[in-house]
Amino acid sequence: MTALPTDRSTDPPRVRYRKEGRVAYVTLDRPDVLNAMDLRMHTELAEIWDDFESDESIWAGVLTGAGDSAFSVGQDLKELVARVDGGECPSSFGSRGKPGWPRLTERFDLSKPVIARVNGYALGGGFELALACDIIVAAENATFALPEARLGLIPGAGGVFRLARQLPFRTALGHLMTGRRLSSHRALQLGLVNDVVAAAELDDCVGGWIDDILRCAPLSVRAVKEAATASVTMPLERAFTANYVWEDRRMHSQDAREGPLAFVEKRPPVWTGS
Repeated sequence: MTALPTDRSTDPPRVRYRKEGRVAYVTLDRPDVLNAMDLRMHTELAEIWDDFESDESIWAGVLTGAGDSAFSVGQDLKELVARVDGGECPSSFGSRGKPGWPRLTERFDLSKPVIARVNGYALGGGFELALACDIIVAAENATFALPEARLGLIPGAGGVFRLARQLPFRTALGHLMTGRRLSSHRALQLGLVNDVVAAAELDDCVGGWIDDILRCAPLSVRAVKEAATASVTMPLERAFTANYVWEDRRMHSQDAREGPLAFVEKRPPVWTGS
């Protein structure tokens, strides 16, 4: 377990964070309220993502929710009501100026791959967190939705933007305007998630994805993530000529030589991330 220092409260942390080998595991830990996210959780998550990105020994991450019922049901609405009653100004898109900024949904330059392990409900901000991850592995009982319009709100953590990019536009708009739910199998059919398995097989499936990522050169994985994400809205001609920071690092890395050399020598490559 990796503990990050905090003097905000003597209460238990809202998020569990541990590292095993090359992998960091981030667990939203409020199962009694279906892992609803309050401001303290966002503050803890910001520290965790800072550490995750800066720790060169870590090559991949897994984000999940505690318990069997929910990944996260999103914003803690009881806290929101109290904040509004206390005079807090209305907000729209993004978290700038709020605790925990930049949140995962706005860490556009996060270089390392993150897998969302979804069991149960992923609603509102919880769904937005999953959409911000690179790979989504869902249990058969997983349910996805952005119900904000039913509450007089908006999916302000990027759900409007990401769902419209990750689903066919008319399909996305239908779910955004109605708050209709998506089953895990429907999400798989639409290409929104990578795998759907029985809940009992969820950890093994996530582990398989992690194993496959760690077989690859870490700088190659980061270069691929950066280039794919940055170029998706570019004209193809511009995508070929754009500057990609992680691709420049990969191109001049020891691992770029190690991969072909290991193939020629008929041995597994030994990646160093340098």
